[in-house]
Amino acid sequence: MKHPAIHGLYAITDPALIRDRQLLPAAEAALRGGARLLQYRDKTATPAQRRHRAAQLQALCRQHDALFLVNDDPALAADIDADGVHIGQSDGGIARARRLLGPGKIIGVTCHSDLALAEQAAAAGADYVAFGRFFPSRTKPLAPPADPVILDQARQQLTIPLVAIGGINSDNGGQLLERGADALAVIHALFSAPAPDQVERAAQQLSALFNAV
Repeated sequence: MKHPAIHGLYAITDPALIRDRQLLPAAEAALRGGARLLQYRDKTATPAQRRHRAAQLQALCRQHDALFLVNDDPALAADIDADGVHIGQSDGGIARARRLLGPGKIIGVTCHSDLALAEQAAAAGADYVAFGRFFPSRTKPLAPPADPVILDQARQQLTIPLVAIGGINSDNGGQLLERGADALAVIHALFSAPAPDQVERAAQQLSALFNAV
């Protein structure tokens, strides 16, 4: 089934860009600017810090009627009753995440540029699959590149939403939407902005791409 909520600007936090006290203001600015999904991604904080920050971000997303997902940690997502989790190919698998989260939560899966992985994820119960990187990425510069044509192929083969990631900004994101992406996952083009008002403006520009398709 196509999950109707997986659509729009998908903001992903990065501790290298957003320091502790900047996290909530930056996230709220992205939500004010139109982000419909927010993923908490932080591989450096302690478990206690991660839980505290995730709970704060979830409360913020609920205020803005946006979905909140946790990166790579279904146990934390279950603990704070997040809307879902995003997992990679080495994060324990969809079945484990589903056991921890239950049937009503969202599970997204990274599939790089591999349509076979996406088909397997969909068959295993993923709610969306993510492809990328489509453009040079500052967050993951060594990630394998993906050709936008994979979105055309996936749109023909899959009924679940497609998320595009990797170096996306307001100049290049439109072409991915035209090829069938349902959501654009963005890190640097949002959170490299030095002040919340600039984050909000960047989110507005990215969100406007969805109105043009």
